[in-house]
Amino acid sequence: MPESPTLDPAVAARLKRTDDGLVAAIVREHGSGDVLMLAWMDDEALHRTLTTGRATYWSRSRREYWVKGATSGHHQYVRAVALDCDGDALLVTVEQVGAACHTGEHTCFHTELEVSR
Repeated sequence: MPESPTLDPAVAARLKRTDDGLVAAIVREHGSGDVLMLAWMDDEALHRTLTTGRATYWSRSRREYWVKGATSGHHQYVRAVALDCDGDALLVTVEQVGAACHTGEHTCFHTELEVSR
C-alpha cells in the first residue's frame, strides 16, 4: 500500500496504524445511527474518502482499494469522519444507498448472539 503524500500531515500524525498500515473504519448510517459495517483504511483510502465524499476502503483480501458501491450499486456518501481518542479507529457516518453488507443485508451486524444475564 502506498503512503499518501496528500493526506493532511496533522491527520496522518494522529493515526495509530496496524503493522500493515491500516486503521479500522466503523461505518454508521447518518439517519438511523445503525452500525453498518467495519472496513479498513490506509492513508490513501482516508484521503480519497475525505476529498471525494465517497467511502473508499482497502481490501485486505484483494489487496486493492475499493469504493463502496462501485460494483454493487450500494453506495456510501460520506457525511462525516471522526477519529477516536486513541487514533486507532475512524467513525465514518454515511448516507447508505441499498444494502451495506455484501450478503444483501442492511447491516453486516445482523446475527444476534445470546448474552447470558
